[in-house]
Amino acid sequence: MTSVHHRTATVRGHEIFYREAGPAGAPAIVLLHGYPTSSFMFRELIPLLAGDYHVIAPDHLGFGRSAAPGVAEFDYTFDALAGLTAELLGQLGLDRYAIYVQDYGAPIGWRLALDHPERITAIVTQNGNGYEDGFVDSFWNDVWAYAANPGPDTEPAVRAALSRDAIRWQYLHGVPDPSVVSPDTWEHDFALVSRAGNDEVQLALFRDYRNNRPLYPRLHEFLRGSEVPVLAVWGRNDEIFGPAGAQAFARDARDAEVHLIDGGHFLLESHLDVVARYLRGFLGRVLHTN
Repeated sequence: MTSVHHRTATVRGHEIFYREAGPAGAPAIVLLHGYPTSSFMFRELIPLLAGDYHVIAPDHLGFGRSAAPGVAEFDYTFDALAGLTAELLGQLGLDRYAIYVQDYGAPIGWRLALDHPERITAIVTQNGNGYEDGFVDSFWNDVWAYAANPGPDTEPAVRAALSRDAIRWQYLHGVPDPSVVSPDTWEHDFALVSRAGNDEVQLALFRDYRNNRPLYPRLHEFLRGSEVPVLAVWGRNDEIFGPAGAQAFARDARDAEVHLIDGGHFLLESHLDVVARYLRGFLGRVLHTN
């Protein structure tokens, strides 16, 4: 059985939790989670990769088992979260790695790639947006309105995303058989989001999300110029990031695989084996491992 290690590192004075598995000398892949979860979302994928790859899956500050300082102590932006991630990887001695991004993990991963393009060996995006094409208006219009004008008129709509029902919806929408998704997923996430003060952390990131969109042209230029291989494996029924967001990667990535799967936003909970098969085939091809 593959051992998965549960570790912490101190980065800029903050405790960052991460899961680590696989041989230290093997090609590395960094798994970057989305909202409202943590590296917990990769708990079953990590052992499927660790035989051939060095796997690192951190919890972003404010999420999971990482520290969650209040907004008065830390300025929660995607720039800041990416900076912490870069320093963690530096501490771990990773100077070349593939990234697997989902949801919030995408803008963090894009910043890693744009700041140090020479370090990125491959990109896997699982419902992690990098194009305007992917935004589903029915979900995002409230976020854009709140970011543009935070206040009592716009906050209730986004604050509702912190509720148990909204988190449960993120896991179950678009899943053909919702009974395959464990309730432990949304209960785990809801408990952590509900920690004292964490609502303000999440609201700060909702406000900052619009600052990810100006990065997209630079990302597209990076994809064209670097020719880094890209796998987009996507829940095609996702009502947050629609399938057009997956298909768009083929416009700029010269070596792009796009697979649309009959699932939702958290594809690993309903289609783990399918995703793992595509992922292992892709990584085996582009990283030249068996």
